[in-house]
Amino acid sequence: MMYFASGKDWSGPSSIYAMAQKARLGQPLEHSLLSGASRGLDRRRFLAGAAGFTILLAKPQWVRGAEAASSIRLGLIGCGGRGNWIADLFNQHGGYRFVAVADYFADRALKTGSRLGLPEDKCFSTLSGYKRILDLKPDAVVIESPPYFHPDQTWDAVEAGCHAFVAKPIAVDTPGCKRFLQAGRRATEKKLCVWVDFQTRANELYQECVRRVRAGDIGQIVSAEAVYYTGGTWGGHADLKDPETRMRLWGRDRILSGDIITEQNIHALDVATWFLDHDPLRAYGACTKRGRQDPATASDLVCHDAFTCVFVFPEDIPLSFASKQYGTGVEDIGCWIFGPKGTAETHYFGQVLIRGEKSYKGGKLGNLYTDGAVANIAAFHRAITQGDFSNPTVAPSVRSNLTTILGRTAAYRRAEVSWEEMLRADEKLEFPLQTLKS
Repeated sequence: MMYFASGKDWSGPSSIYAMAQKARLGQPLEHSLLSGASRGLDRRRFLAGAAGFTILLAKPQWVRGAEAASSIRLGLIGCGGRGNWIADLFNQHGGYRFVAVADYFADRALKTGSRLGLPEDKCFSTLSGYKRILDLKPDAVVIESPPYFHPDQTWDAVEAGCHAFVAKPIAVDTPGCKRFLQAGRRATEKKLCVWVDFQTRANELYQECVRRVRAGDIGQIVSAEAVYYTGGTWGGHADLKDPETRMRLWGRDRILSGDIITEQNIHALDVATWFLDHDPLRAYGACTKRGRQDPATASDLVCHDAFTCVFVFPEDIPLSFASKQYGTGVEDIGCWIFGPKGTAETHYFGQVLIRGEKSYKGGKLGNLYTDGAVANIAAFHRAITQGDFSNPTVAPSVRSNLTTILGRTAAYRRAEVSWEEMLRADEKLEFPLQTLKS
């Protein structure tokens, strides 16, 4: 039952995303939903979870050399800014070929299809337009729709026999996270690949820093901190009372996007949970809408400006988290992991290093926003052509996504919320899809 796609509106001249836009062209769901899927990894599985691959028996159609490997037929679901940008990166790889596109809005689908050299009859619209792509039986789909739609679109793609490359976050609510995890497991059963596009996890400096921390180079982790500070994005006045306007401006809409803590701040929390390698036990927090100078109408539907949360992990390890998405002066997506023998430090647009008894010089990142996506596009291609259907990015992405939902729930309630309570409540966000073109 899923639907549409539209892209990100990049605005705010000092925002991290504005910098990225310029750079483009630069145990449970019982204790752990993941059932230990990402715990206790040996080096081989750890590297697979980051960017390496377990080589399995490849499909015959993918072992006929460069000619076959270069013909992965793609459908693009989501023709907004991010969808068009990443489509260019897929084309630059050389191992893919777009055969169809879909977006809720016909104008976007037709414009993107024209850019990609597709005929109009391969450009689909309305909520069910993406299903027309699946009917064409492409090898894979690239899902760049609003996060609200990711779980069902991924599930439907897998059921149709398609590999899926999916933008983060993978869901906006707990039921969506569960469905996405099921889709990943189903894909492995069907010998299909589902790949989640977290740029940091594709970067060798991040991978080595995490490996060293897990190896004990800073001693036992005592505490951690993560931040996501940026200027405003998705600027401009918007009347979010109209469902189609909400679809066009989904980044301002807390239902379609999951709010900023899930849609954007997840970059910082994903790195923190990667280091800590556990589900948080509980969280408490607060959030506000006081920072933006361009408030939208229907404010109950509008994303917040800032979140502050404290997550408590096993062994009483606290993770403090703060984000803002307004103003100027401070721009960082950072994480600090503190131990008695040192501190690991990462910055999305800066350095990755360890200071302490066993220092790691690491290095300064280039354009991680683009470079990480390029690495993931290459990893997706290798996984398909080499027959690796272990889908190592799925479980970690579900964990970090649920962590953002835990923080969001605690901040909305201004109360402490446990991981188990969040999973039991299974709260679903609802959008009035019945008012849109089906």
